Amino acid sequence: MNNCTGCNDQLTGKYCVNCGRPAITKRIDAHYILHEIEHVLHFEKGILFTIKELLLRPGQSIREFLSHERAKLVKPVLFIVICSLIYTLTTHFFHMEDGYISFKGAEVSKTSLIFSWIQNHYGYANIIMGVFISLWLKLFFKKSGYNFFEILILLCFSIGMGMLILSLFVLLEGITKLGLMQIGGVLMIIYYCWAFGQFFNRQKLSSYLIAFCAYVLGVVTFSLAILFLGFLAELF
Repeated sequence: MNNCTGCNDQLTGKYCVNCGRPAITKRIDAHYILHEIEHVLHFEKGILFTIKELLLRPGQSIREFLSHERAKLVKPVLFIVICSLIYTLTTHFFHMEDGYISFKGAEVSKTSLIFSWIQNHYGYANIIMGVFISLWLKLFFKKSGYNFFEILILLCFSIGMGMLILSLFVLLEGITKLGLMQIGGVLMIIYYCWAFGQFFNRQKLSSYLIAFCAYVLGVVTFSLAILFLGFLAELF
């Protein structure tokens, strides 16, 4: 008998009874690539389904993902990476690396260099900023029972959608030549507050207001952390 390549248990069929790994790993070919693309784009389990669910009912969808239904939505880390990549490619294609924020300062200081990097790589910086927002959400909604990592999953899905909203307005601004990025930024913040409030308690108006405060404080503490990092860089 052959042994499983994963757990080294003896194989008695097409799949390992211990870990479920297939007895024969198929080679990667054109059919495999097409199948993976169909899986990602599938309307019932792929990226398009995830976008639809997060657009129509973000709070409920993420709660279901955390509690029991984790097969339909794209994994949160993969989702935010894909969305950030779409945003980065869109801004570079239309030469709008500044995004909806802009920082002007002397290029000689370490702090200005860090802020310049954030301005030119906002998709990636937004992921880091999500950690700070998660800390404030955890503090404000500590009675909800969700731990920090579960709230971080909420941020991954929400920030991913925020990147898609900004990407849409980058596309519209690139086509129409109108200044639409600021509108996209406002809509992104509104979506965040709506998604956060719906996730914790959609029936209370205070949930949405507290979510907005958590977002603002997350952005402020993220900026202060950058200033402190720049200060340390200048000092040492």
